Amino acid sequence: MRILISNDDGIYADGIGELRKALEQIASEVYVVAPDRERSACGHGITVTRPLRAKTHRFKSGNAKGWVIDGTPADCVKLGLESLLDKPPDLVVSGINLGPNLGTDVLYSGTVSAAYEAIINHVPAIAVSLADWENLNYKPAADFMKEFIPLVLKNPLDEGILLNINIPNNYDGRGIRLTRLARRRYIKCFDQRVDPRGNTYFWMAGEPYNLDDDSETDATAVNDGYVSITPLHLDLTDYAFKNKMAGWLPTK
Repeated sequence: MRILISNDDGIYADGIGELRKALEQIASEVYVVAPDRERSACGHGITVTRPLRAKTHRFKSGNAKGWVIDGTPADCVKLGLESLLDKPPDLVVSGINLGPNLGTDVLYSGTVSAAYEAIINHVPAIAVSLADWENLNYKPAADFMKEFIPLVLKNPLDEGILLNINIPNNYDGRGIRLTRLARRRYIKCFDQRVDPRGNTYFWMAGEPYNLDDDSETDATAVNDGYVSITPLHLDLTDYAFKNKMAGWLPTK
């Protein structure tokens, strides 16, 4: 089993470290291609206005081969698949992210975007996040992935599908819920401040606000202590509305 790992918190983040150590126990080959620093909320940005630099990275333990990249998470996966690895991996795993990627978070997330870059390149992918911000314990989440990944490889994902997984902090084995993305937005997003020269500036923060809270959503599952797994598709087309729209457009 060959696994490529990336993230958006940077190659030195605790989450990617725990994930690497766990997956080295089940994979014959583990590769890590990750940013040189935190790239959270960069979405699916790629670097096209300057060259990318890739440096080999040696870990203090284990047998994984690593590269550190001065680019985005999508850059890392693209570069890994197209230039750094000699052949495609069986799976790309992005994470373990610091903080949840629930609902509309997936549109902003560099972690999820790294997984999307993998399926663009026809490699199955999983994005995994630890759904908390404080007193973080990545090991239970890493252990869950160690048990879950062989199941995925025995039951291959359909073309264009990635799995977005959110795991509660200190996960206690309560179970898994298959979920949909919550309808979520952020409120109180900007903190307006004044710098020492009297100029106004804005610091983006925000609080998540869920527009629905039924048991099918990823946000509810995590709040209830369950692992949330949401299949995401590369094709964003709304086929039902496409057919509806065809009914009212003028025809020649």
